[in-house]
Formats: sequence, C-alpha cells, structure tokens
Amino acid sequence: MSETEKLDHWVAVLSSADLPVLKHTARELATLREDDRRLDANSVAAVIADDPIMTVKLLRFLQHHKHKVQTTEVVQIEQALMMLGIGAFFNKVPPAPLVEDVLKLNITALPPLLRVVHRSKRASQYAKDWAAQLRDLHYEEVRIAALLHDIAEILMWCFAPQQMLQINALKLKDKTQRSREVQQQILGFTLFDLQRELAVRWGMPKLLLTLMNDSCSNQPRVRNVVLAVNLARHSAQGWDDAALPDDYNEIAELLRLSPEAVMVMLEAEAGLVCDLSKPH
Repeated sequence: MSETEKLDHWVAVLSSADLPVLKHTARELATLREDDRRLDANSVAAVIADDPIMTVKLLRFLQHHKHKVQTTEVVQIEQALMMLGIGAFFNKVPPAPLVEDVLKLNITALPPLLRVVHRSKRASQYAKDWAAQLRDLHYEEVRIAALLHDIAEILMWCFAPQQMLQINALKLKDKTQRSREVQQQILGFTLFDLQRELAVRWGMPKLLLTLMNDSCSNQPRVRNVVLAVNLARHSAQGWDDAALPDDYNEIAELLRLSPEAVMVMLEAEAGLVCDLSKPH
C-alpha cells in the first residue's frame, strides 16, 4: 500500500468511526442530564470543553448537519449546543462509546493517550489565558484550536494503539529522532498530514483550520496556539526541559513581556523557578 493509500485509509476509518469519549466526560454528562436545575448549555459546554474528542465529535456532527441557509460557521461549543438543542445533543451526539472500553484489549495505550489529552487541556488553558491578556474577545476560538491541535494523535491512540506504542518505543530508544520521521516510518504518513486531511474531510470551520495550522504562525492568534501547544508539550517532559527557555522568549514576544515576567507568570503552575541563564 502506498503512502497516499495508507493516509486515505485512515482518513476513511476515522471519518466513519463513532468517536469514543472519556469515561469521566460520560459520567459528568450523565449526572447533568439527571439534574434539571443545572442542565443548560453552559454546564454541558463546560464538561465538553475538557474532552478534545467530545469537542470534535460535536463540531463534526454539526458541520455534517448544518442547514443550507446557515451562513456563519460555528466554532464555540456553547453556540453549537444552543443551535442543536440540549435534548438533541444527548440523542444525536451521545457520549459513547468510551475510550476505556475501546482500549480494553490494548490497555497499555490508555496512559499515553490520557497524557496527550492532559497536554491538550493545558495547552488550551494557556492559549485562552494569553488570548484574554491580548484582549482577544473571541478567546474561546483560540482555546478550542489549542485543545484540538493534536486530535489526530489522540484518535490514533484509540484506533491504532499498537502502531502508536511502536512510535513511542522508537522515540524512547533514540531521542534524537524527530517525531514526524518516526510516524512516517511506522504509519506511512505523519499525524500532521492526517489531521489536515481529517479537518478538511469533516468540513471543520475555516477559522479552526487556520488557527490549527502551524504554517500560519505569523498570525498572532495562530502563534498563540502554537506557543501554547509547545509549552504544554515541552513542560510535560519536566520543567527543566532544554526547549523551555526558547518557549519563554517567544511567549514574552507574543505578550509583550520580558522572559522573566513570563517565568513568574508560570511559576505558580510549575512550582519552581526556572533559570533562563542555564545553557541549553
């Protein structure tokens, strides 16, 4: 099978698949559904916001079922829920199946998948906070773009756990290898290429396509997303990761702060003071 055929195969598989959601998400939504006092678009959106797969599942459904007369693209979760209706959401985009059930025969893939989800959530929070600092009134769009930036990786952990474990093992064996090279070797394509094709196939909002496209990083909002994703990825390796000083400098440039001010801003979460003067 050629590289193009391999990529096309996985685009088709993931496009027809019933995307699983996290058990925690399903539990929280079930609790809300039983509580009439708390059940509204705000509370449901807050739960969905923590699960990148549930988020993309809702947006994908809405894009596939939007009315011909609809002229504006829906990016924000609360807006999507209000258009669809809470009852219709639970009936047409149910929080099922569960990631944990999908991976029950490959349970060793669950911890690394959850790490990517956690990393995506942290990136989304960074992006939202920085957008607010930059007085971006539509910070929720930036948050969602950061949350979904690595959705292809998350989905491949669900549907191709053995290949993803192979990729992880090769990267641990030789840390000098670039992730994209290892992905190409094992999958026959990169996760970036898969994500780009999925986003187009699913008809995701053009704004999200732009915000998730690293090649558009000359645009401030895209740069926000890229830097948030980078910080979440590098700090996941530990707050002494060699790539972090460069991240601080770039974030400082984005926010028009000093690198030291950026470090102070991040100290509360990191729980330590990083020394920018250390060689890297």
